[in-house]
Amino acid sequence: MSFIKEINRRRTFGIISHPDAGKTTLTEKLLLFGGAIQEAGAVKSNKIKKGATSDFMEIERQRGISVATSVLAFEYNDVKINILDTPGHKDFAEDTFRTLTAVDSVIVVIDVAKGVEEQTEKLVEVCRMRNIPMIVFINKMDREGKDAFDLLDEIEQKLGLHVVPLSFPIGMGYDFKGIYNLWEGNINLFSGDSRKNIEETIEISDLQSPELNKLVGDKAANTLREEIELVEGIYPKFNKEEYLNGQLQPVFFGSALNNFGVRELLDCFVEIAPRPRPKQSEERLVKPEEEKFSGFVFKIHANMDPNHRDRLAFIKIVSGKFKRNTPYLHVRHGKNLKFSSPNAFFAEKKEIVDVSYPGDIVGLHDTGNFKIGDTLTEGEVINYKGVPSFSPEHFRYINNADPLKSKQLYKGIDQLMDEGVAQLFTLELNGRKVIGTVGALQYEVIQYRLEHEYGAKCTYENLNVHKACWVEAKDPKSEEYKEFLRVKQRFLAKDKQNQLVFLADSPFSLQMTQQKYPNIKFHFTSEFN
Repeated sequence: MSFIKEINRRRTFGIISHPDAGKTTLTEKLLLFGGAIQEAGAVKSNKIKKGATSDFMEIERQRGISVATSVLAFEYNDVKINILDTPGHKDFAEDTFRTLTAVDSVIVVIDVAKGVEEQTEKLVEVCRMRNIPMIVFINKMDREGKDAFDLLDEIEQKLGLHVVPLSFPIGMGYDFKGIYNLWEGNINLFSGDSRKNIEETIEISDLQSPELNKLVGDKAANTLREEIELVEGIYPKFNKEEYLNGQLQPVFFGSALNNFGVRELLDCFVEIAPRPRPKQSEERLVKPEEEKFSGFVFKIHANMDPNHRDRLAFIKIVSGKFKRNTPYLHVRHGKNLKFSSPNAFFAEKKEIVDVSYPGDIVGLHDTGNFKIGDTLTEGEVINYKGVPSFSPEHFRYINNADPLKSKQLYKGIDQLMDEGVAQLFTLELNGRKVIGTVGALQYEVIQYRLEHEYGAKCTYENLNVHKACWVEAKDPKSEEYKEFLRVKQRFLAKDKQNQLVFLADSPFSLQMTQQKYPNIKFHFTSEFN
C-alpha cells in the first residue's frame, strides 16, 4: 500500500470527559466493533467480570478509575484507528492535557444525567485553544436524565461549542425507544440487551411515513417528528470543513454500556474525522506526507512491566516512516539513537513493529534519554511545540527520610519528573526542593513509586502557595525587573528547565504583584514564547 494511502487511512483521537461519564466503557465498545476484543470488560470490577482492557495498572483496577493514558489500536472498515483513552480524574489532568497534543481529533463523552461537568469544561477549553475537531457523545440514554434540547443548550453555553445533532434520541430512560440517525436517515431500535453486538437498524427515508408509528408507537413518533423539525430549524446543516476547523461539533446520543449508538458514532467518525494533520514546530510547519521521519515524545511511562523495570517513551509520528533499527537524531541531545524493538499497543499488550506511519503511536524503550516534548528526526533540527507544563495546584516541600539513600532519591525524583508525574521547583533563596502537582493523589503515587521502584523514602511538608507563574520580563535589565527580583526573592524558584517561576502565596498577592509590575508577565503554563 502506498505511503500516502497509509496516511489517509489513519485516525488518531482521544476520548475525554469528567470521571464516570463512561469514557473507558465507550473505548471498550469501540474495540468490540473493531473486532479487537471478543467481549467488552466492565470498569467497576468484580471477581467474575472481565476488567476493562484500557485500565491495566494495578491502582486503576483497585479504584475503578483511569490514572494514565492508554493507547489502543485496531482496524475497522480498512481504517487504522488509534485511540488514546485518557484519565478523567482531575488529579491526573496533566497527563490528559499532554495527550491532547498527540491527537488529531477528540470525542467528548457527556453523562445525560449530569450534563457538562467541571473537568469537561477544562479539557474542552484546551481543545478549543488548539482548534481540535470534536465530536460529542451523550452517554447513558437508557437512564433518566436531562432533556436533549436542554443538554444541547448547556453544551453550547458552558463549553462554547456550536453543535449539530447527527442522531437524536426517541424518548429517554424507561421510555427510551431508540435513536433516529440523521446522518444516515435510519432508526435504530433499542432492545436493552447489551449482549447483542449490533441492534437492528431500519431505514426510514420519510419521517411522515406510518411505518414510524408502527415501530415506536403514536406518541413517540409524533414527538420525534416535532423534535426533528425543531432540530432542522434551529441547528445548522453539518459542514465537514467547519467541523475540521474546530468551528462545528456533531453530537451523537447513545448508551455505551448497552452497546447502543456506538456503531453510528464509529461509522460517522471514520468518514468525517481528520487524517493525520500537519504539526507546527518552532522552525516550520511539518506535513505528514513529507518523506523524512519526525515525531515527538508526549508521554513517558516508567515501569510498565514491574518485572523488567522498563520505561517507555510514547512517540507520536508526525511525518515520514519510522523504521525499526534505523538511527534517528535525538534533537535535544544532538546524538543518534536506534531502536531494535519499537512497540505498537493494545493496552498493556505490545507488539514489535517494523514500520509505523504518521498518526501512529509507537512506544520506545528508554534508558533515561527522553523527556516529555523531545523531538526525534531523520537529521533535521526541529523542535515541536505544544507540550506545556500547567501551573500546579498543590505544593509541598520534599524531604529525604533516609540520608543514606539520597542518591536514589534524587535519581527517582529526576526520572519521575521527566515522566511528567509532577513538577520540581528549586527555591532561589535556600535551594530547597518543592514538588508541585495538579492533584493531591499524585503525592501518594510519587511516595509509593520512590520507595518501591528506587528504594528511597521521602516525607512532605506543606507549603502555602496559591499558584506557580512562569515569569517573562519585557526588559530583563529594567529597574522594575530588578526591584521585582529583590522584593519577591522569597517567592522565586527555578523549574527543571531553569525557567524563573513566581510562587504566589494568595490570589491577592498575585493580583497586587501584577499591578505593581505591569511590564512583567505571569503565565500559568510554561510555554509562552
